Amino acid sequence: MPSAPKSSSDREGVSSLIDTHCHLYMTPLDKDLKAVQARAKARDVAQIIVPAYDQASWDLMAPYEMDPDLHTAYGIHPWLAHEMPEAAQRDEAMAALGVRLDKTSPVALGEIGLDTKIETSGLVEQLPLLEAQLQMAVERGLPVILHCRGAFEEMLKALEPHQGKICGVLHAFSRGPDLGNRFIEAGLHIALGGSITRPTAKRPRKSALRLPLERIVLETDAPSIGLHGVFPAEAEPAHVADVAAALAQIRDRSIGHIANVTTANARELFNLPCE
Repeated sequence: MPSAPKSSSDREGVSSLIDTHCHLYMTPLDKDLKAVQARAKARDVAQIIVPAYDQASWDLMAPYEMDPDLHTAYGIHPWLAHEMPEAAQRDEAMAALGVRLDKTSPVALGEIGLDTKIETSGLVEQLPLLEAQLQMAVERGLPVILHCRGAFEEMLKALEPHQGKICGVLHAFSRGPDLGNRFIEAGLHIALGGSITRPTAKRPRKSALRLPLERIVLETDAPSIGLHGVFPAEAEPAHVADVAAALAQIRDRSIGHIANVTTANARELFNLPCE
């Protein structure tokens, strides 16, 4: 495993890290939030963004709304598109999302997106749901957190009408730098996670090297994605330190430099407070 950042006492003038995508309400992370946060802070991971992707997860977000070190996001995941194939059903879901956004203090709208790797719905059902949420994000001035598997061209096309009006992040990116740069040109940041810690993961590590650092943020997507030597169920926000260490090694920069730049990127994108 890559080495962890130095302790805060050895890192004067260096920013703490931010996990820009972690589902703290999912098992096993939900069993002891305070311990998860303590382990994160011990490795200089000071803030965490928690995206909720359906009604059930929206209803679990109250504890994270009250913690100044945690930041929430709300959206409707493409995996739910099969539940609302008709326009009236989507309108009802969007109305509920709007109410939820109005009653809370989200830093983003998400997790939303497209996914051709599932059998429950296709792009015919997913694209109208995505478009409605992109439009809502524009209207509310919120960045988006985008999930995309197997539909990158369709996602880029969906973003075109909102060029210059929308920002956000393509999360869990594990493809090559040419594709990454196209999303950057569309106005997005790129979130790198556990894939770049794997020595054999050529495409994401190439992206980690070549994409502009000022458009990179870090994440775990715990407990859904693991790292080199860490199973998904064992992943947690503390492991952003390992992602940062891997990125520092790949780019031949100090971990302090990586922390400063990626944390500044996340703060600006999501309008997060300084610690």
